[in-house]
Amino acid sequence: METLSISKQEIAAMTGKQVAELAIRLEQDNYNNAFDGLHDWHLLRTIAFQRPDLVEPYVHLLDLEPYDES
Repeated sequence: METLSISKQEIAAMTGKQVAELAIRLEQDNYNNAFDGLHDWHLLRTIAFQRPDLVEPYVHLLDLEPYDES
């Protein structure tokens, strides 16, 4: 399995179509192994922190919920 390595420049250049394709793969959950799915999930999560506008329609796939640290 390759490690997740994507630069800020690559994320900045991503299109909505690329993120949609990633989200479709995650929704279909049809991976050869669990690690491929986990890789895509981490990629979507990385994109969400830098380009939340692209991930907003797919945030349900990340299961991110606000939490109170107090």
